[in-house]
Amino acid sequence: MKKIEMVDLKGQYNHIKEQVNQSVLETIESTMFINGPKVKSFQDHLEKYLDVKHVIPCANGTDALQIALMGLGLKPGDEVITADFTFAATVEVISLLGLTPVLVDVDPKTFNIDLPAIEKVIGPKTKAIIPVHLFGQAADMEEILALANKYNLYVVEDNAQSIGANYTFSDGSKKKTGTLGHVGTTSFFPSKNLGAYGDGGAIFTNDDQLAHTIRGMVNHGMYIRYQHDVVGVNSRLDSVQAAILDIKLNYLDFYNESRKASALKYNQRLADHPNLITPFRKGDCDTHVYHQYTLKVIDGDRDGLVQHLNEKGIPCGVYYPIPLHLQKAYTIDHYNADDFKVTLEIVNQVISLPMHTELTDDQIDFITDTVKSFLG
Repeated sequence: MKKIEMVDLKGQYNHIKEQVNQSVLETIESTMFINGPKVKSFQDHLEKYLDVKHVIPCANGTDALQIALMGLGLKPGDEVITADFTFAATVEVISLLGLTPVLVDVDPKTFNIDLPAIEKVIGPKTKAIIPVHLFGQAADMEEILALANKYNLYVVEDNAQSIGANYTFSDGSKKKTGTLGHVGTTSFFPSKNLGAYGDGGAIFTNDDQLAHTIRGMVNHGMYIRYQHDVVGVNSRLDSVQAAILDIKLNYLDFYNESRKASALKYNQRLADHPNLITPFRKGDCDTHVYHQYTLKVIDGDRDGLVQHLNEKGIPCGVYYPIPLHLQKAYTIDHYNADDFKVTLEIVNQVISLPMHTELTDDQIDFITDTVKSFLG
């Protein structure tokens, strides 16, 4: 059995090595390293894949979130609601812009933002909701969009972990996550389902005027060189990364299906254990693309399991060990622990097992046997 990786980027690269190398070499030989034809090609192909009018590539997923909020014209003091249980980038950009983050609890099954908790904190200063499609699973977008419409709020989707996932509406229609709200964002960090070989990100919208504004913002606020019409930043996807992503986009559905197949095998091996809760999937099988395979360890030693797996050569992760409302940078006096009961529980339960496109049956067997042998 080959060495188990948390994310096997080398194995994935070997399958597309010739195509990637050729595309990168073409880019280097063209010397069009910034905003070159490779960027435009990737942008066009991603728009078609997502069925969205506008994709604006940028330098990374955190920039994508920040620029999306900038494009909406929010003012310091405006409140933005998001989940307490997620990576810090989501709340980080809210704070950087002088906006006020309002953190709320999550659903105990999906780990996504809790709908009743959202409505509970909506007030006169609330301007936007940022649902995070966590671990690869679509949040409850139909209900979130209804809330946003009711209170005249923007919806900014953080789709960094779920590109390629579908959301199914009650009428049976489907749309890709990241394209349902006013604006969506994603990251192309190497470990993502669609990952570059460096940093990268993108912003999605069907709003023509918003897209125009954001296109200027990512490039120093310029639409015409040396004419700065809006306050912007320097955040561009470089052509080499675009060349790689354009190749990998052709395989995204295959990558996601491979992850789903591995998740199913994990489920089959672990579902009957009394101390484990396997990942909940809401709706059809295409609503979850398993960026992470995250278990809950119930009445068991989660931290001891982490140590045991590492000793056996099995990498794993705890995403995330500390709620955002308890992080030093984002602690606010008026937060009440009773408002974060689910988050405070699951941070001590969750563990993510290796999940990537190169997992083999014998690796999954070894991982699951090792987990069960420790828990008894």
